[in-house]
Amino acid sequence: MSAKTSPEAPLPIRSVLQMVAQWIGKLGTVWVEGQITELTARGGTVFLTLRDPVANVSARITCARGVYEASVPRPVDGARVVMHVKPDFWVNKGSFAFTALEIRPVGIGELLARLERLRQVLAGEGLFNVDRKRRLPFLPGTVGLICGRDSAAERDVLENSRRRWPAVRFKVEQVAVQGSYAVGEVTEALRKLDADREVDVIIIARGGGSLEDLLPFSDESLVRAVAACRTPVVSAIGHEQDSPLLDLVADVRASTPTDAAKKVVPDVGEQLTLVHQLRDRGRRVLRGWVEREMSWLESVRSRPSLADPVRELDRRAEQVDALRERSRRCLSASLDRSADSLEHLRARLVALSPAATLERGYAIAQRPSGEVVRLAEDVKPGDELTIRFSDDRVTVTAQDA
Repeated sequence: MSAKTSPEAPLPIRSVLQMVAQWIGKLGTVWVEGQITELTARGGTVFLTLRDPVANVSARITCARGVYEASVPRPVDGARVVMHVKPDFWVNKGSFAFTALEIRPVGIGELLARLERLRQVLAGEGLFNVDRKRRLPFLPGTVGLICGRDSAAERDVLENSRRRWPAVRFKVEQVAVQGSYAVGEVTEALRKLDADREVDVIIIARGGGSLEDLLPFSDESLVRAVAACRTPVVSAIGHEQDSPLLDLVADVRASTPTDAAKKVVPDVGEQLTLVHQLRDRGRRVLRGWVEREMSWLESVRSRPSLADPVRELDRRAEQVDALRERSRRCLSASLDRSADSLEHLRARLVALSPAATLERGYAIAQRPSGEVVRLAEDVKPGDELTIRFSDDRVTVTAQDA
């Protein structure tokens, strides 16, 4: 291909194709993996197409019948295989293909081992953690459904959902649910429904199948797309015993498409029954409370203080009268005792009073200053004295004795 060419000096196409064949022949051999489709045998040669299990990429492969028959078990359409191939370029037709030197079927054990390794990696990143899973809405307005074209899974979900709640709405995205196109179509439908603000929950549903049929739902890119969704996702893949990685990353796992309908859409009959039960329970609770309050009120009304209020007033009035009479008696006795004590004090005062002595004929001599004259020798001639009698007093002047 390094030869210099020009419009005046072009190379023959055979020369170009020969150079391409020589360059491709230097690439050597390589081990590849894929899924067999379009398998045909003509004479001693077997022709097939090897598709990538994830991307929409395929390549033509030829092999000798002996190489094909040497593989045990013999590959069939849809089988996952590993091939040892070398690239070939057919100069006569200008076509490219691989020639298979050896074919090895990919066993179930190897597929399971790969899935387990992928599961551990995704689990280590936290994609399967319970705390990141979201709760489903009680009554979704619109349910997004991703399912196969005209599939039984679609009918199961729609019929059971509408039987439970007839007003529920669906947006259905029909996609390939197995084969090389499944991952891309399911992922694209998931992103479309997740971007729709009317969709409250997304169901990914598929009926049962073999491990190879369910492999698209364990694809890493699909699992990560589900983990990145803002809308809750329900996985309803296969039957109870099937467990693709999609079940682990989804917010809710349903064992079957029918079970998914039951988990996403509430039963209107069950909800009405629940409403009736709650209403009856509320009525019983309220009636019990009213009856307890009425019983309490009746017991209060039956108490003597409320049954005959006047009687209590009479009793209190009697107590007031008794206390008033008692206080009157106490006060009278106290006054009597005080009067007696006062009489005794007066008698003592009368007995000790100078007036009583004066009444018996005695007199008291006092100087004008009020000083009492006790001895005659204290009086000098000419001293003026006041003589006090019991009824009056007189003023006298002392003379010589």
